[in-house]
This record gives sequence, structure tokens and C-alpha cells, in this order.
Amino acid sequence: MILAVLNNKGGVGKTTIAVNLSAALATPRRRVLLIDLDSQASASTWCGVRRGRLKPSSASVLLHDFPVEQAIRATPTANLDIITGSVDLANADLALSDVKGREGTLKQALKSVRKRYDIIVLDCPPSLSLVGVNALVASDAVLIPVPPQFLAVDGLTALLGTIDTVRRRLGTRSHVIGLLITMAGRGRGEELRERLRAEYRDRVFHTEIGVSRTLQHAPAAAKTVLAFAPRSAAADAFRRLAGEVLDRLRSRMPAKPS
Repeated sequence: MILAVLNNKGGVGKTTIAVNLSAALATPRRRVLLIDLDSQASASTWCGVRRGRLKPSSASVLLHDFPVEQAIRATPTANLDIITGSVDLANADLALSDVKGREGTLKQALKSVRKRYDIIVLDCPPSLSLVGVNALVASDAVLIPVPPQFLAVDGLTALLGTIDTVRRRLGTRSHVIGLLITMAGRGRGEELRERLRAEYRDRVFHTEIGVSRTLQHAPAAAKTVLAFAPRSAAADAFRRLAGEVLDRLRSRMPAKPS
């Protein structure tokens, strides 16, 4: 199962969700691969990969036909592997512009490793560029982080429409499994949070990811929040989110493509 964490707006918590949800999903019975598709490579550095050691990366796989198996590396979290991001992804649109079937490049590349992992999580860039479209085409499911901010909530209808358009035009099987409220806090955007739940009802996850010092400090330690502060409220929230994601993947997804 391939899950894209996607929003075409920056600063909504995509990397925070992708890294810590991946860690919460990884267990001795469930192998997880996190793929960093952002040119800033924040998920990669959060997982302990130094800036000078990002290659081979997802850009190598997408743009240079590098064998995907050789781009995979272990993380400090048991049962969680990663393919790093890199600055080369910033040139992906230009590099892929003349490639036949360019929207399906990532999907084709991942075919050889899908059976090795129970879940593959895609940390998407903050745009629906060719890399973002590749993520949609490759994925079975999409999780959309949405903070209680006017521009993020206001742009949600357009984003959902774009995802539906990509599905229709490119014949993808990807479905939005849920909207996740991020950066939540007491008195923080309460009206917008209520608006989201009123308009989208059961499409919104019960779990919310709040603002916390724990989440702010974990990246500097190059640890997921589950390793940095396993008994914290933030770690508990990601465990609950992992349970919700698994339930939705099992109950709402169409049959897995062959």
C-alpha cells in the first residue's frame, strides 16, 4: 500500500506527519518505507541522514534511472527504511518534460520494491508539480494535512478537485482517505476546525496533531517523536493516527492493483 502525504500548500506539517506516522506504523510485523520527495530533504535530515550524504536519492531514481533497491537505506527506527530527498528534485519538471509517460515514472520505479514493504509513505513537495503528480499516480491513498488557517482551509476544495482531475485524466486508483487537522491547540483556529469537521464530517480524522515543544525539538535530535519522547502527548497522537490510518486503508481502499 502506498500512502501519499500531500498538500500543495507549504507549512502545513506534511514532513512532520510523514516522518512520525511512518515511525508509528513500523512494527516487527509491518515494514515501512518512507520516500522523501521534497527538494529540501527535511524528512531525510529528521531521520538522521546528513546533508552531504543524501545521494543516491529519490531524484536519482526519478531522474536518472538509478535502481530503487540501491537507493534504500535503514533509519534508526526498526522496520523503517528511507529513500532520501535532495536538491536535485527542484529540477524534476525540466528533467522529466520530454520523458514519455513522465507522470508514471515513480509508479514504475516502485514496482520492484512494493512487495518488500507493507506500507510506503510518500512525503510530497509543497506543490502539484510533476513530482507531486507522480506521487498521486503511484499512490493508493492520500492523506491531506490541514492546519486551522484560513488559506489552508479555503484552498482545500480546489486541492480536492485537482486530485479528482488527476484521477480521471490519468486513470489512477488513489483515493483521499482523510483530512488531518495539524497545528491544533487550545483556542487555536477553533472556528476553522469546527468548519472543517462540519463540511467534511467523517473524512476528517478523529486524531488531531497539536502544536508542541516536543515536535519542535525532535528534528534537531534527528529522532522521531516516538523515540525522542515516547510518553509524550505527541507520540500518543501519532500512535492513534496510525491506528486510524490502518483502519481506513483496510476498509475504504479498492482492491490492490496487480
